[in-house]
Amino acid sequence: MTNPRHIHPILRLVLEVGPLAVFFITYTRSDIFTATAVFVPLILVTLAISWRLTRRLPKMAAVTAIMVTVFGGLTLWLQDATFIKMKPTIVNLIFAGALGWGLLRGRSYLKDLMGETMPLTDEGWRIFTGRWALFFLAMALVNEVVWRSLTESDWVTFKTFGSPVLTFAFVMTQFSLLKRHTPPDDAKG
Repeated sequence: MTNPRHIHPILRLVLEVGPLAVFFITYTRSDIFTATAVFVPLILVTLAISWRLTRRLPKMAAVTAIMVTVFGGLTLWLQDATFIKMKPTIVNLIFAGALGWGLLRGRSYLKDLMGETMPLTDEGWRIFTGRWALFFLAMALVNEVVWRSLTESDWVTFKTFGSPVLTFAFVMTQFSLLKRHTPPDDAKG
């Protein structure tokens, strides 16, 4: 197996955020079905580009792409926007459930994913993973409230801008935990 390659952080950001931005722009110029018809293949293309450049598929991105394909496909096939609106709820519940299940088994799946790039104590990983599980659960609930109680346009705007802002805000609140649970650097010298 070849070693994974790294890509420039700006290119990574474009690959991650680009499909959602194109979804939003297409929606503002057309409708949810056209935006979905553009979004599904675009997210698969960006995943393929990511694979081509790094020789690995991030698990969360792969799960998201599968869910976008399934729920986007149902949206287009049945001409019912409910499916694409429910996709974030289900993806967030899958992530929350997987992380919670791992914790119940005494494992941090986040440590498995990120342990090499972000050293933390075992307690730090347990807390960090638990917080992410709760965050994903909260985001699933927020998505449900937004798509069920606001307009479709409001939901698209929330999905494009609100959800990333909430995620960024959550990440920012985790720095003190990360700092407290980073093991001392014993390997000097």
